[in-house]
Amino acid sequence: MTQSPQEHTAPPHPDPVREAFNGVRAEIGKAVVGQDQAVTGMLIALLCRSHVLLEGVPGVAKTLLVRSFAAAVSLDSARVQFTPDLMPSDVTGSLVYDASVSDFSFRPGPVFTNILIADEINRTPPKTQSALLEAMEEHQVSVGGRSRSLPEPFMVAATENPVEYEGTYPLPEAQLDRFLFKLVLDLPSREHEFEILDRHARGFDAARLSAAGLRPVADADLIARAREAIAGIYIAPQIITYVVDLARATRQAPSLALGVSPRGATRMLGAARAHAWLSGRNYVTPDDVKALTHMALGHRVILRPEAQMDGLDVAGVLDSILATTEVPR
Repeated sequence: MTQSPQEHTAPPHPDPVREAFNGVRAEIGKAVVGQDQAVTGMLIALLCRSHVLLEGVPGVAKTLLVRSFAAAVSLDSARVQFTPDLMPSDVTGSLVYDASVSDFSFRPGPVFTNILIADEINRTPPKTQSALLEAMEEHQVSVGGRSRSLPEPFMVAATENPVEYEGTYPLPEAQLDRFLFKLVLDLPSREHEFEILDRHARGFDAARLSAAGLRPVADADLIARAREAIAGIYIAPQIITYVVDLARATRQAPSLALGVSPRGATRMLGAARAHAWLSGRNYVTPDDVKALTHMALGHRVILRPEAQMDGLDVAGVLDSILATTEVPR
């Protein structure tokens, strides 16, 4: 039975599933200082069956963040160090001749896990980067003419160094479009850096997360229940119109050579739904959309060279679009 809009504005009852996922932040905080926005982005991506790209200079705890996240949600993880000589089969798996049966058997690659840590993904050529496209979009890989399903839940958490660094390859637009969010991990504040060093001085070891007291507070069953709850979050037609207007504004912006695709707009709408649920509401507001705009759309647009020469950046363009697009009331 269809609910009225008035019913959607009523505050939901306390939800132990939501409380468990909000508790993930506290657990990760036992190992990683700060980076709250990145943690929220990873939670939303997992709940939306999507993926995240974490960008930052070496040493800002990108890999530690993903490992801590996997431990807090009690999921298996596998790490692949992307290098210039990495082959697609090193990620997806390959057929190996088995002399005992005089036939080829499939040897699964590290992609057959719940959370794949694609470390420094932009240090490998586009051919190997593209090996993840099918896995990210369809949650399966095809080897030897046969498709093989990946475990559920499945998420790629890729890390990359800024593209200005030597020895990196820009990710193709088709690859970037598969990531729900691009999460930029900045250098810590003075207070956060003191806390990081103080923890290490007191014996913190990034290789022993259990020793830091980090424990799982969610699991695959809770993830499935959370996804069901999120599917019931109400989205008013005015919110859909708002997301459409934002996406179309990126396509019409004179400083952008490439705007957001309909897939990008669809993914952001789903992410806003998860953001509303994590915030304790059963309906989406414009603020949910605004909170996610930069990390959901920034990697899906391309700045024109002349705009770069004029000193513009993607963040500034998106700020301008947010400021000039009519907000539903």
